Amino acid sequence: MSGIGACLLGLGLMLLAACNDMVDQPKQKAYSPQVGPAAVPSDTVEFQSAPLSAPPVTLALLERGQERFRIYCTPCHSELGDGQGMVVQRGFPAPPSYHIDRLRQAPPQHFFDVITQGHGTMYSFAERVQPADRWAIAAYIRALQRSQNATLSDVAPQQRGTLP
Repeated sequence: MSGIGACLLGLGLMLLAACNDMVDQPKQKAYSPQVGPAAVPSDTVEFQSAPLSAPPVTLALLERGQERFRIYCTPCHSELGDGQGMVVQRGFPAPPSYHIDRLRQAPPQHFFDVITQGHGTMYSFAERVQPADRWAIAAYIRALQRSQNATLSDVAPQQRGTLP
């Protein structure tokens, strides 16, 4: 055996001798009595927790809703809410457009509930999106619906001159 081979063999034996048997590490036995409940992190969101009603719509709420919508919703629903996001363009089933009559007439509570519980192929986002952010997203969806179906009469008279 060459000098390098003997050195590597010696190094390997030293490393094996230094290993601790993992059976001897401290741990709770599978059937031992519980010590007590684990502490719940302070930022944990309860699955069904929600404010009793939707908060008032403000510019700050809509901006927060837009930010959260872009993070969680646009991969499937797209920036326009037409259901043609990047995930759909890659072959996954398309969600319904927010601009169909059924969803334009749906109350904000519907969107909150779908985010919370999931619907169709959409899974629940309750563990990912705080209840206040679900309301913000619902408010933004409503604003998005209005923006895609707006008419000139929806624009304030003093702002009509600034339109292209």
